[in-house]
Amino acid sequence: MRLARHAILRREGESPRYIYLLLDGWVASSVLLPGGDRQITKFHLPGDLLGTPSMCLERTADTLTALTPASVSRVPLAAFGDLFQRSPHFAAAMLLSIQRERVALMDRLAAVGRIPALARVAALLLDLAERLGALGGGEVSEFELPVTQEQIGDHLGLTAVHVNRIFRQLVETGLVARHRQRVTLLDRAQLKSVSGRQERVPAQDVSWLVGARAEA
Repeated sequence: MRLARHAILRREGESPRYIYLLLDGWVASSVLLPGGDRQITKFHLPGDLLGTPSMCLERTADTLTALTPASVSRVPLAAFGDLFQRSPHFAAAMLLSIQRERVALMDRLAAVGRIPALARVAALLLDLAERLGALGGGEVSEFELPVTQEQIGDHLGLTAVHVNRIFRQLVETGLVARHRQRVTLLDRAQLKSVSGRQERVPAQDVSWLVGARAEA
């Protein structure tokens, strides 16, 4: 499926019939707040699976909106479930992926209301750089940031004016450079220090998965 910028892939409250593999472009996951505002819960990048949290619900929990022109592959839940039957390795990989996502959410929850705006923006830039680097198999220090300051604010709980002020501060202190939508991380070590992010090292030894399969 091809999506135009701002196109809604799936609305909050619909029946969860599919999940989606993001092939290219950026997509936002968001939820409506009681006052009518929205909270962007995640910026999705190519390779991400979209809509998986709602598999356990009668109605979808979030709205998926294309932030840029995007392309997705739509996967019926029955077909996705069939993969678990045919490939235990895939099922194990999904389990580990979900746990990594849970750790990321734990870290973000711990930071909500506890860290200043500068740290939130720095942490977001580092997170995006790491995820984009994983796509190419190497470290990324320069990337396109095709989202508005308002969208960043909706994600971090800040106003667009505050986000603009923080970016100016990051540029003036030499931590980042910015030209239109192009962002360059000039001092990654200092950005990490400013962000206060937890350093999470993925487990290298997953031999217990093989052991569990052997016992079964």
